[in-house]
Amino acid sequence: MIIERSGLSLRSILSCCLAVALTTAAAACAARTRGAVPAGTNEPDKFLFDKGTDALNNKKWITAREFFKQVTETYTQSPYRPDAKLGIGDTYLGEGTAEALVLALNEFREFLTFYPTNPRADYAQYKLAMSHVRQMRAPQRDQTETREAIKEFEAFIARYPNSTLMPEVRTKYREARDRLSESDYLVGYFYFRQRWYPGAITRLKALLKDDPEYTGRDAVFYHLAESLARTKKEAEALPYFEKLVEEFTESQYLELAHKRISELKTQALAKPTGG
Repeated sequence: MIIERSGLSLRSILSCCLAVALTTAAAACAARTRGAVPAGTNEPDKFLFDKGTDALNNKKWITAREFFKQVTETYTQSPYRPDAKLGIGDTYLGEGTAEALVLALNEFREFLTFYPTNPRADYAQYKLAMSHVRQMRAPQRDQTETREAIKEFEAFIARYPNSTLMPEVRTKYREARDRLSESDYLVGYFYFRQRWYPGAITRLKALLKDDPEYTGRDAVFYHLAESLARTKKEAEALPYFEKLVEEFTESQYLELAHKRISELKTQALAKPTGG
């Protein structure tokens, strides 16, 4: 009754309690890590960095962050400072909340601004892109973060062609491109289902032009070809059906495509020739 009269829901009270608990835990962690260097330690910056790395590897994000922050804030000339900066970004990325991912973006951007020629600049660029990847939404929803991820991956590919991270970057880049292309395909498919074939044709042709390597292009070929065939453009439709059967050994559209190829060729032979 007291809760109801105060205008607060139980969920709101629990959320507030959780926020306070997290803040208190972070403060307690900071208190434990600050000044945690034993007396007589020859390389206190390395000691703190190693502690942060151990905590990071054990997914103790807040603890690791405090050790890394002590390195970056206290030992500004330390050779471990750039890596500690990256470590801070990694803790936010590992934490993975909406707020943490925004902070991760900031850390990796700052690293690239302060240390553009650092040997690990490629790592920072990769993690910057991954911070956007972690915020990508389903194909049916807004694709702003997907586009940002693609932009950062393309920057990586242009700037660091010899990076050992390139294979992983290309894999993640393809995943991001597929997400964006699937979003475009769903729009074209919607037009197809609504029998607005000109809209489907325009959208699906643009998709193939922008992303010819889209891994789901078998569906694009099929619905584009069908849209063309249903608007009496059989000659233009046939090559797309043929592309589908040439490029894909497995697809839910293969049987349908073979059938439509046979039908269209039969129709073409049946048409009277001018003379």
